[in-house]
Amino acid sequence: MGTEIERKFLVIGEAWRALAKPVHYRQGYLSTAKICTVRVRKAGDRAALTVKGASIGATRSEYEYEIPPGDAEEMIDCLCERPAIEKNRYRIPIGQVVWEVDEFLGANRGLVVAEIELASEDQVFDKPEWIGEEVTGDPKYFNANLVAHPFLAWETD
Repeated sequence: MGTEIERKFLVIGEAWRALAKPVHYRQGYLSTAKICTVRVRKAGDRAALTVKGASIGATRSEYEYEIPPGDAEEMIDCLCERPAIEKNRYRIPIGQVVWEVDEFLGANRGLVVAEIELASEDQVFDKPEWIGEEVTGDPKYFNANLVAHPFLAWETD
């Protein structure tokens, strides 16, 4: 079984921008059920279909399969829930981990979060100065939930 151990944090300031070049991501969800999400993602010139189980702490099952980019675009446009998630991702290696900073666009414009994948939930890692509050367990920051409740609507909720 594939397993993902991931922690998520809010990002402070702009210092991270100079550390990497962005890749544009576009993704949609075929299912956002609590027990299992099914995501279609196009990142640059690559695309994948990903199935993720429910989170238990920072851990969940994950299965990812590469698919043709054209198929991904069609699925995002025709089959996925709305709105699609659009973001620029910056991959920033620091110490033993790679921080993935997501700068959201569209309906989630203004939200910037950083994630790291770990080998174990208790793995020690260095936090750069631009890492803020941890939001790993807060479901409103899950990408799948940003479809139903986009960041720009949070102030009115």
